[in-house]
Amino acid sequence: MIVTQNWLKEFVSFDLSSDLLAHKLTMVGLEVEGQETIGGGLDSVIVAKLVSVDPHPDAERLTVCQVATGNETVQVVCGAKNHRQGDLVALATVGTILPGDFKIKKSKIRGEVSMGMLCSESELGLAEAAEGILILPPGLELGVPVFYALGLKDIRYEIGLTPNRPDCLSIFGVAREIGAMTGSRPTLPQIELTETGAETAQLTSVTIEEPELCPRYDARLIRNVKIGSSPDWLVRRLEAVGLRSINNVVDVTNYVLMELGHPLHAFDFNLLRGRKIIVRSAQEGDVFTTLDGQERTLTADDLVICDAEGAVALAGIMGGENSEIQDTTTNVLLESAYFNPGVIRRTSKRLGIHSESSHRFERGADVEMVPVALDRAAMLIQQTAGGEVCPGSIDCYPRVQVARELVLTTRRTNGILGLQLETADIRSYLESIGLKVVDFNDEQMSVVVPLFRPDLEREIDLIEEVARLNGYERIPVTMPASQISCQLPNSLQRLQTLIKDSLVACGFSEIINYSFISPEMVSKLGLAGDDPRLKQVAILNPLTEEQSIMRTTLVPSMLETISRNLAYRTLDLQLFELRPVFVPHADNDALGQEPLHLTFAMTGDRVPLGWVQKPEKTDFFDIKGVTEFLFERIGLKDVNWQVDSGEAFLHPGKSAQIEIAGLQVGLIGEVHPAVLQRFDIGQPVFIVDLDVSRLVALYDPKKQFVPLSRFPDVFRDSAVLVDEQITIATIMEKIHRSKVRFAEDVILFDVYAGKGIPEGKKSVAFRVKYRSTEKTFTDEEVNKAHARIVKTLQNELGAEIR
Repeated sequence: MIVTQNWLKEFVSFDLSSDLLAHKLTMVGLEVEGQETIGGGLDSVIVAKLVSVDPHPDAERLTVCQVATGNETVQVVCGAKNHRQGDLVALATVGTILPGDFKIKKSKIRGEVSMGMLCSESELGLAEAAEGILILPPGLELGVPVFYALGLKDIRYEIGLTPNRPDCLSIFGVAREIGAMTGSRPTLPQIELTETGAETAQLTSVTIEEPELCPRYDARLIRNVKIGSSPDWLVRRLEAVGLRSINNVVDVTNYVLMELGHPLHAFDFNLLRGRKIIVRSAQEGDVFTTLDGQERTLTADDLVICDAEGAVALAGIMGGENSEIQDTTTNVLLESAYFNPGVIRRTSKRLGIHSESSHRFERGADVEMVPVALDRAAMLIQQTAGGEVCPGSIDCYPRVQVARELVLTTRRTNGILGLQLETADIRSYLESIGLKVVDFNDEQMSVVVPLFRPDLEREIDLIEEVARLNGYERIPVTMPASQISCQLPNSLQRLQTLIKDSLVACGFSEIINYSFISPEMVSKLGLAGDDPRLKQVAILNPLTEEQSIMRTTLVPSMLETISRNLAYRTLDLQLFELRPVFVPHADNDALGQEPLHLTFAMTGDRVPLGWVQKPEKTDFFDIKGVTEFLFERIGLKDVNWQVDSGEAFLHPGKSAQIEIAGLQVGLIGEVHPAVLQRFDIGQPVFIVDLDVSRLVALYDPKKQFVPLSRFPDVFRDSAVLVDEQITIATIMEKIHRSKVRFAEDVILFDVYAGKGIPEGKKSVAFRVKYRSTEKTFTDEEVNKAHARIVKTLQNELGAEIR
């Protein structure tokens, strides 16, 4: 929001320096992001008079002017054509530095001395472009700085407003804040209308079909106007706040917009078909051309202003090309309305249109300012464009807005702010910004919040107003009281930390992906049509199609991350992600579940390239070893590996389901080559997907210390022949269940099938380590224990000793 000091003083009286005003505005929440002096540094540009204007002897397009400054007469060479003898002009004397760092020097132009420059409006920063030099009005005193002579010397402030302060999106709104700071009461401009002719209601009509979206619509008719250029004061005022002049009628609507903060729109009444206004929702698929010449496709959620046949404006955003004010316009229908902020915001965002009007409506305009702004604009149009203002207006206000009433207690205000304010002081602060205190005593007060402050909804909002008006710097500095509490992590938190530490210890790096992905990523896994992971939670308003659903598995994100790293030539990867997935409930009205999952993967070389070790590729047993290490750290036993998981995205012969205590907790295996191809991965990937929420029930955070034995260990090796279909896991399970007391560890060190082994058989060699914490074993004791293991394998698996 841009405001100027002179304009502010038309609404409120104050005597503050520019720097002090900027500071005070910032301290009450209206941050002044920048300030500049209009005409600053240009006091050497003075009012001068053209004594004579003669053609240049050596240049047809130049003139040689004798210019009187009041103290002397100097010669200036000029290239403009719009000046003549006797005109008052703006003379930049030698030494002046014009905007753009252009310094005026004594010079010779085609042989003639020039002692300055006759300036145009653009060269003085008063306009974006100009066709000739600035011709000043007669009667100005010679030698006086031009900006002082024209009353243009001013201070411009650029204020950064937060979205909750639409009441300050106007000169009057900022003036109201200054009045609260200085004790002055701001006043609205006097409105004096001369009305003639037939009443507005006899010549046109207004119908509101969507009162919830347009609670109020007010219109006036002005006939026999003359469209033309705006007067200089209006052009200067608009340009000072960053707006360009268009024509006198449109400029007035922009002027009132900046002055009072309420948007207006002017229609060419002769172009309105049926001479009526209808406020309704657009038809789905309607195409409408706005003032910027762009065709907009509308939806049923958009609110439009229509005549008898179709849309003539996007409500609260931009007018239509089919009803804009033109040079031939004679009759103007002036609109002042209030629109629901939500509908304006949605339409503005969807169509990508941001205007001064939409900026205010989508934050919340003042419904009570509707008739005030309308009458103010009608008066200024009559002054600048002539015309006849028809008596009365059509003020459709079917649902009167009611001001909110809040209760504020003095004790709570002082308690939160740490102050000792009196109730009368609090009341004074609130009334200074336009709030009305209707009932109060020493303890509390009832405050009616005007409709121009939609941000004040609760008692705490009023307390914030008291704080900023009293001054944040007056709030005493105190050390906050705090209590130190010790809260131990729960089982799930300890398990998460243990999992991450264990995987990092194995050389893995953690990744974090978005919780929302695209359906296309999930489809790359090739899941069956009835797979529950294909039933995802859809995002209602996704940023992109690639982030339109909540993920039900971490696998696609992991493979996408691997693919991206491989594309950047990072070929050896060990990654994990421990994050929740999102499973919708069978009942769509109920909340879904967010089970915690762990996915980790390996690909590339087992160890980095070096001069000693040979390059070896990661295989299935590498990731299985990491999984076993993880389970050991967690303290999980009775792990069962069910060969061939049946998972669509895993290799059918190189995968397994993981079961613990009869509960399926996850999958392990090599990713299917077809899936790798869909993710553009050109090397084998081995992956584990675990449901951590199921591991929590199996995890016991308690650790039991077992002292190291002081006695030596003893090893026994055995090789047995078993049927080929018997899994190693079955053999290891039988060995562990033989319940040999001092069997400390079992290691599989050979599996062989082929020459020398009967068909349908395989040889399995294992080593058992025996150790006692009480004594040193004799050979006889070890042999007896080992024989028990062998006998178990013979009896239960039909094993034969080799």
